[in-house]
Parts: sequence; structure tokens; C-alpha cells
Amino acid sequence: MIHYESEQLSPEQQYKLLSGSVVPRPIAWVSTLSPDGGVVNLAPFSLFSIVSKDLPLVSLSIMREGGQQKDTAYNLSQTGEGVIHLVDDQLLQEMNDSSASLPRNESELTKLDVTTVASRRVTVPAIAEAKVRFEGKVYQHVPIYNQDKSQIITDLFILEILAYYFNEEVFDPKTNYLDVLKLKPIARLAGPNYGVMGETYQLARPK
Repeated sequence: MIHYESEQLSPEQQYKLLSGSVVPRPIAWVSTLSPDGGVVNLAPFSLFSIVSKDLPLVSLSIMREGGQQKDTAYNLSQTGEGVIHLVDDQLLQEMNDSSASLPRNESELTKLDVTTVASRRVTVPAIAEAKVRFEGKVYQHVPIYNQDKSQIITDLFILEILAYYFNEEVFDPKTNYLDVLKLKPIARLAGPNYGVMGETYQLARPK
């Protein structure tokens, strides 16, 4: 086995090893609204997972750049609302284009060929083309500090899901099953690499 002690690695090396190993990761394509309501921000994040079954909670980790919050983190911390979209193969290019760095007062939507639609439980608009989306509110915001506690390096948000939306092509309301082979969700891999759902397996869980 090739072995490293974490103290021997730079932050860039640590991220490369983690992001290349913890795969595949789902992508949360998150829309938020500026505190004044004038700018819709849209950005993808792959540090995204489920937190709880007793409450519908998901986690979203947004790393800071130069100690500064990214627009999504700033908007979530100020307004407490967001919409998470799952990215399928038809939205891959638009999702990637939305990751470009823009001034906080400029919306990614001006650069993308997508349509917005009003949400029901939050004021943040959603992306109509996404086949799965969740409206959510901030349940908890956890600032993650560096080792000597001198600087926040990541904003960890726990979001409570308030409403679910599924396209009829990929969801069966009788069984509540999402057909991932029809959805073709995009998975984040390392570097500039992405993947799609391949062969699936069924295994009965032991009692």
C-alpha cells in the first residue's frame, strides 16, 4: 500500500486525494437569491449528502476562497433559502458553465440557456429543466475552521427539505421510486471528470 501521513501533504494534495477517492459524488446544483432579492445565483457543489431520515435533512459543504464566502454560501447564510437541483446528462454543460466565477451582483443565468420557474415554499426561483429538485431552508450553519481556529475555511450547511419535485418521466408516484437509469444523474469524479449511472445491482440486506 502507498501510504501518506496527512501532515506531510499540502491542502491541494489532500483535496486531490479525497476528491479522487470519495467517488462517485452527486452534484447539488443550487440556486439562491441575494439578500436584496435582485440577483439569482446558480452554482454546482459535489460535497453533498443526506444527513437524516427522521428529518429530511441534507448537507452541503461550500469551501471558502481566500477566506471569503462563495456567493451561494453568503446567500444561504443571509436568506436561509435555496433550491437544490440534481444534474442529469442533458444539463451537464449548463451546470459546468455555471461554475465560472462572476461578480456577486451578476447572475449566472445571464450566461445559460435555462428557464426559471417560481418555487412554492421559498422565494428562490428554480430551474425548470431539472428533472429532480428540492426546495429547502437552512436548518443549521456550521462554520468549519482551520487547524489553529484562526480562519473559517468551509461553510457547512444542513438544509431541511420543504418540498420535492420529480419529472413524470423519471418518477413513479405509485411506488415513490425514482428511475435513476432514466434520469441519468451526473456523478462528480476527480479533476474535470464526470460519470453517469452504469450497471446496477440488487442485494438483500441481512437481518
